[in-house]
Amino acid sequence: MFNHEPTGYSCPFCLLLAGRETPLSDPDDIVRRSERAAAFVSARWWPNNHGHVLVVPTAHHENLYDLPNADGHAVHDLVREVAVAIRHTYDCDGVSTRQHNEPAGYQDAWHYHVHVFPRYAGDDLYASRHRPEPATAAERRVYAVRLRDYFESQASTALPTH
Repeated sequence: MFNHEPTGYSCPFCLLLAGRETPLSDPDDIVRRSERAAAFVSARWWPNNHGHVLVVPTAHHENLYDLPNADGHAVHDLVREVAVAIRHTYDCDGVSTRQHNEPAGYQDAWHYHVHVFPRYAGDDLYASRHRPEPATAAERRVYAVRLRDYFESQASTALPTH
């Protein structure tokens, strides 16, 4: 309906979810995945908010307008899980989420995604002078390991269901 994805677009998020390395990401960045949603450490970082995470539907949907309810619910549930994990593992003061649609809404990847940012007092995340910068695989790995370890520890302490 309100689509801007160019013809022949090679979606970096779909490639990543298929297990392929892209110029900015690799499968080691993925920290959690369900049938309908996945979370991975973003390859682009704001200066004071390192290790932010993107949560995406596993199926390709360009934006909020195209997102089926079931996929939207799965993304939202995973956004919450990631926010809790970030809060527990990053020693941050809070968490912000952000989502963009269409070029005028600052969308620049044509696959629906939600940013989950660690927040620190005075971090100036929304200052217009700040622009994201690429993070190396080694830099991303530190945060991915923290989050995966947290999720694994939560799974191992979960009570059995009967």
